[in-house]
Amino acid sequence: MSAPRTPPRALRRLPSTLVNRIAAGEVVERPASAVKELVENALDAGARRIAVTLKEGGRTFISVVDDGIGMSPDELRLAVERHCTSKLPDDDLTDIRTLGFRGEALPSIASVSRFTITSRPAGADTAWSLEIDGGAKAEPRPAAHPQGTRVEVRELFFATPARLKFLKEPRTESGHVADAMRRLAMAHPGVAFRLESEERALIDLAAASPSLLSGDAARLERLAAIMGREFADNAVAIDANREGFRLTGFAGLPTLNRPTSQHQYLFVNGRPVRDKLLAGAVRGAYQDFLARDRHPMVALFLEAPPEMVDVNVHPAKTEVRFRDAGIVRGMIVGALRTALSAAGHRASTTVSDAALGAFRPHTGFATPLPMGGGGYGAGNGYSSVPRGLAEAAMQFMAPLDGLSARVEEPASNIAPGNYPLGVARAQLHETYIVAQTEQGVVIVDQHAAHERLVHERLKTQLEAEGVKRQALLLPEVVEIGEDGARRLTQRAAELADMGLVLEPFGLGAVVVRETPAVLGEVDIQGLVRDLADELAEMGDHLSLKEKVEEVCGTLACHTSVRAGRRLTVEEMNALLRQMEATPHSGQCNHGRPTYVELKLADIERLFGRR
Repeated sequence: MSAPRTPPRALRRLPSTLVNRIAAGEVVERPASAVKELVENALDAGARRIAVTLKEGGRTFISVVDDGIGMSPDELRLAVERHCTSKLPDDDLTDIRTLGFRGEALPSIASVSRFTITSRPAGADTAWSLEIDGGAKAEPRPAAHPQGTRVEVRELFFATPARLKFLKEPRTESGHVADAMRRLAMAHPGVAFRLESEERALIDLAAASPSLLSGDAARLERLAAIMGREFADNAVAIDANREGFRLTGFAGLPTLNRPTSQHQYLFVNGRPVRDKLLAGAVRGAYQDFLARDRHPMVALFLEAPPEMVDVNVHPAKTEVRFRDAGIVRGMIVGALRTALSAAGHRASTTVSDAALGAFRPHTGFATPLPMGGGGYGAGNGYSSVPRGLAEAAMQFMAPLDGLSARVEEPASNIAPGNYPLGVARAQLHETYIVAQTEQGVVIVDQHAAHERLVHERLKTQLEAEGVKRQALLLPEVVEIGEDGARRLTQRAAELADMGLVLEPFGLGAVVVRETPAVLGEVDIQGLVRDLADELAEMGDHLSLKEKVEEVCGTLACHTSVRAGRRLTVEEMNALLRQMEATPHSGQCNHGRPTYVELKLADIERLFGRR
């Protein structure tokens, strides 16, 4: 038997304190949300120094202090009222030029905490302080404070205890606050930021020198302090304009990648956002260079005409909507690909650093080997060693009969200084090419390098006049199941443009009659099965030409020079020259490096010569 329904009641207006708490539920999700709103207010007030202090992750205490323009007593009264703002001078919601604009942050925070705001404007004789306790507002009173504003939030969510149950442990909440502040700090290198939690500094960033603020140097230095020096050393600059939009920032080389997208920072008009359109554009720009489970490191700053972007989509202002999303996406993809192409065959220096870190110099035997006369045993400085070991070691190290003192290198006498990737000197394990450069040594993964070369050749042919095909002497039947066969035959015309001609062959199979000529001999069974899997993942709503990079990557992977194939010196040098002339040759189609460069100075340090 169902419970009796509650009889309807008359409509009524909710009290203002409850209205503010409802608004707080939208704006203030956790301590990090409150800090973000307060720091944005400080930035809008022209602050050059912002200091944040937390206790228990912000649950019991948050303090935000800035040196901005400050507020008078009358402005303090208005600042904590809903929908009061100084950031819409013409009441035009399509012309937002500040970080804050809703007029909800301060009253929302104050409605669920014990809140104090103290401020002193420039030129004023004294500061003024105003307290709000769970929405109950007092009158401003004189206080001592330098120019600027201090906001203190105590016992956040004490008025809405249900929200407290959803907060994490203090360290986790402090981490969210730090992430929010780092994002804001990236966009404002001219401002000093400091975050303290339990008397420990989590962030301490000095303001950039005014002489650097006009260029990219200040921004890159701030990014290095937050994202790491390896990002600054392995990033390419971005600068593009299109129809009133401007995109700047830095993008990491594909070989500098991470397992998650948390190192992708996106900004719109100085506002940090988490936008699906922008994130999708970054993913699309790198899809030719990275495996699906790897993500690039980027920090991109989009300047958009205010009337072309809606920043009022989300109460927390973390999402935006563009009037013409196509322009924005196309500009991001184009700018990133242009910058990565300009990087040529350059690979991340972290690859070389990791290789050097893997070396362990051999400093000799732990137990000295006796050479020459002398007895064994205690008292002579040697541990007990089986008799005859020294003689065996000497015999092993003696030169072999008939071997000349100088070993001729199996390479031409071309000066390595003429080429960035040097001249091939040897092949190791039928997999790695060792080349000598003017400054050191390059080690090339022949399979990864050739895979990238074939990939780029396929794309070039497809864009020009279509991929040339070669007919198979004996057509090959591939059994892949009904779904896979259906997907392939539905896209047969598009696959033919890419050089692969196939048709249905009974139930659950296809027959391949022609393959791309550039591939030469190819594993047709593996190729067709991988393509069927690719089609299943990308869905029926996308054309192959929209996903040409992935399809070309699959084709290239099945034909490149395999590990285990012995190459001649001429073949090795030809591969090196092609890499130098081919865009993106520093990484294979999955984001792995194609070569490692070791500088001579680094090698000398390994041997103690430096």
